[in-house]
Amino acid sequence: MARAEPLVRRWVRPALWALVVLPAPVLVLQLLLDQLGADPIDKLERLSGEWALRFLAGSLAVTPLMRLTSWGWLVAQRRFLGLAAFFWTLGHLSIYTVLDWFFDWDEIIKDVLEHLYITLGMLAFVLMIPLALTSTKASIRRLGGARWNRLHALVYASVIAACLHFFWAVKKDVEEPILYSVGVAVLLAFRVFRRPVRRPPSGGRPADSPVAAA
Repeated sequence: MARAEPLVRRWVRPALWALVVLPAPVLVLQLLLDQLGADPIDKLERLSGEWALRFLAGSLAVTPLMRLTSWGWLVAQRRFLGLAAFFWTLGHLSIYTVLDWFFDWDEIIKDVLEHLYITLGMLAFVLMIPLALTSTKASIRRLGGARWNRLHALVYASVIAACLHFFWAVKKDVEEPILYSVGVAVLLAFRVFRRPVRRPPSGGRPADSPVAAA
């Protein structure tokens, strides 16, 4: 593990950047080439939402990985993945509002209020906004470690809402949403059943949020 650490530390961020950025032009190209099936907007919405959920789950997976490897520097990658999840969610929402509803806000509001899975998707996004806005070290210093950690516990409600949104959105083919939900459940269970660790002194570095600053 020690031998692999320098190599992983050198290449993990470029690899994550490629993973976060490259799917976007691929999806745009597939849309332009009419390769997204009979309902391309719906397919684009689903794929962008899946990428957002992957990055959110990936940010949650960093803490178990840190504990297994003792690589504390991975905390910066946790923040990176959390912000990637937010921006992919923002893209997912933009497809819904722009390409699906063409900024018809009356219909959008009606859709949110009438369909529970849309409501849950909006809830997941709204809960991520304060996390993204306070993802800097300056925000940690301003809020204090304890308050910052309490605020960033919202990520757990957000990821649960996102999983339920995905499950109810697909209606029939629920195998993939179930797999995501099981994975997220395992990651959340890790936080419940993990061994207690000694807390730092008051004002010390915040602990477990996926968007924690390095």
